[in-house]
Amino acid sequence: MKHTLLTALLLAPLLMLHAEEKPLSAWQHLVRTETWTEKWPDASGKVETSNVTAEVWTQAMQATLDAQGSLHISAQAKPYYLDGPLVLKSGQKLSADPTAEIRLKPGSNTCMVRNEHIVGFADQPVPEDAKPDTDISIEGGIWTTLANGVKDSNGNHRGLSSKKDPVPGTHGVILLHNVRHVIVRNITVRQSRAFAVHLANVSEFTIDGVTLDRHGRDGVHVNAPASHGLIRRVSGVSHDDTVALNAWEWKNYAPSFGAIHHIIIEDVRGAPDGVPSANSIRLLPGVKRFSDGTTLDCPIHDITVRGIADIRDFKLYDQPNLEVGRDKDASVGIGSLRSIVFENLTFNRPGSIQIHANTDGLIIRDVKLNFPFTADYHLIELGPKSQTYKHKSDDPATWTEIFSPDLDCTVRSLSVSGVRQHGAGTDLPIDQVVHVIELKPNPDYPKTTPKGGTGKGIWIR
Repeated sequence: MKHTLLTALLLAPLLMLHAEEKPLSAWQHLVRTETWTEKWPDASGKVETSNVTAEVWTQAMQATLDAQGSLHISAQAKPYYLDGPLVLKSGQKLSADPTAEIRLKPGSNTCMVRNEHIVGFADQPVPEDAKPDTDISIEGGIWTTLANGVKDSNGNHRGLSSKKDPVPGTHGVILLHNVRHVIVRNITVRQSRAFAVHLANVSEFTIDGVTLDRHGRDGVHVNAPASHGLIRRVSGVSHDDTVALNAWEWKNYAPSFGAIHHIIIEDVRGAPDGVPSANSIRLLPGVKRFSDGTTLDCPIHDITVRGIADIRDFKLYDQPNLEVGRDKDASVGIGSLRSIVFENLTFNRPGSIQIHANTDGLIIRDVKLNFPFTADYHLIELGPKSQTYKHKSDDPATWTEIFSPDLDCTVRSLSVSGVRQHGAGTDLPIDQVVHVIELKPNPDYPKTTPKGGTGKGIWIR
């Protein structure tokens, strides 16, 4: 009896709080009706400009969150518009009906949802006590920044943390930076230019269910430090990496740097055959050089990638920053990988695992190759890459090397098993599976490209 009474007393405040929660419509008086222009291609691809009159819900939704710590966005026939991010504090929850569409008003140029205490550490390692936000939940909804094509984003080019004084490197539709114990579940991100979900300085996180609908950039993009996370059920059409773990990163896309470790990526699907999409997963380690000249190792270790289909490229290679100039932002040498597992991979079209990092402990097992291939095909490529980016096709002086073709990498403790062609009863021989690259300078450059290099892969067997 005492136990029952005590339980009732403890639950009473929670039941009362739940009973007093009000629907979003209770804040209808904060909704503004505005008119603006939007650009969209017609059936022929020609961009047309049209006037739009719609309701802007940012203030009403934020007031709901601030008043009761939770917000549910119900389905309705017309979309909800935001003109800036919804900000979630520790312990808060945002949910939306699966068919509720939330749009970013043209020209807002921010993220759509973020946590409260986003802090950037562009020029130093993340301190031990960065006072993170905790226990945040985001679920449901169709989120779009109205990026209608390669050349036009309706003024929403960057997923910044705020319109005024944004944290450098923030670039997401949903931003969760400097957080612990966070969940994002069952969202759709449609026609957006920023990363669908951008995480950094994060631990103990779950991203479970992200559908990418004609998406323009990375799907789930994780910057360091990051650890103890699960990324599951990501699928759809993306014109950049479906999932990316970037410990080192181009400085215009990273709020912080460090190690990424103890993360599971599972049940990821690329786009169907014939649908243009990047269909790639990236792991990018490196060494960050800060503006004062100090450096920070940014390794990736203890990662499991499993249950993956229709991803063509697994990109574990070095890549300097071409957007600001490779000589202005590059890793201090190649990065390091340790204890990486790829298992249960299905390739329904040609694809590969490309490694240009110092690697110690790489397991690749249970891989199905469901396509015909020639004797020179290899699933695993160890060593540097070379590719020429032609800024002006007729002026070789402006051409740039995309990768790091003069750097060696060493791979130790590589284990390969269960790599089979469709219908085969035995594994492919290891020499058919693994190719070790040794580049040479191209003597005919620039008549032919790429330029090549002097780097090589070193496999310690």
